[in-house]
Amino acid sequence: MNTIVDRFEKIKSKINSLKPNKSVNIIAVSKTFSLGYISPLIEHGHLHFGENKVQEALTKWTDQKKINQNLRLHMIGKLQSNKVKDAVKLFDYIHSLDNQKLADALAKHQKNLNKDLEHFIQVNIGNELQKSGIPVNELDAFYNYCVNEINLKIIGLMVIPPIEQKPDKYFKSLNELNKSLSLENISMGMSADYIEAIKYGSTFVRVGSSIFGSRS
Repeated sequence: MNTIVDRFEKIKSKINSLKPNKSVNIIAVSKTFSLGYISPLIEHGHLHFGENKVQEALTKWTDQKKINQNLRLHMIGKLQSNKVKDAVKLFDYIHSLDNQKLADALAKHQKNLNKDLEHFIQVNIGNELQKSGIPVNELDAFYNYCVNEINLKIIGLMVIPPIEQKPDKYFKSLNELNKSLSLENISMGMSADYIEAIKYGSTFVRVGSSIFGSRS
């Protein structure tokens, strides 16, 4: 058998075989897949799912979260400021906090809606001009602003390493940055490199195609 649930369980087994120091949360990246397609994994009892577009997530998950209040939704894509209010209503985790304007909007709408989301700061660890994220040399100041001035709950850092490069050195660097801020969680690793990410301390891995198959 090679069902969604079978593939998910194989990934869990691989992770458990690594004997990580901390528990690892698998975010099943369900973007572009219909609720009907991913429902076997929900019925299997998995709770953490990732989406990258607010409107798609609202359509897919609003009613489902009312039915199953234990579901946890992760915003893993770039979040535009004009979508923040809807995102705050639906999501539990934001993995792509990457600028002050977004931080301010998240703080404002969480206060207005009496919600307390958990956030990862996205770090542009490769200093790529085309990639979002806080530059390493601005990380301390941005973290302090988020935590001490606008009271956002920052639980860790997130990175997407440069494409076509080995990710190990970037995972190692993010782990060191995470420790320097005394943070407990790290969001790094996708279908192609989640094993390496866990070896460097990742506690949230974002796995899509290895569970659901390729996207059309």
